[in-house]
Amino acid sequence: MVKGRCMKCQKEVEIQNGKEVVTKNKMRMMKGTCGKCGTIVCRMMGKAGKK
Repeated sequence: MVKGRCMKCQKEVEIQNGKEVVTKNKMRMMKGTCGKCGTIVCRMMGKAGKK
């Protein structure tokens, strides 16, 4: 599982129900929810299409 920082819990948590999305500026991002409080948690993964 991918970990991200929850701003409500102030801890690094595992991202639940994570999906990889591409932002407007072509960055990959893992987006899901916090397992404890249900807040949206994101983690930037790097440039999309980078080899």
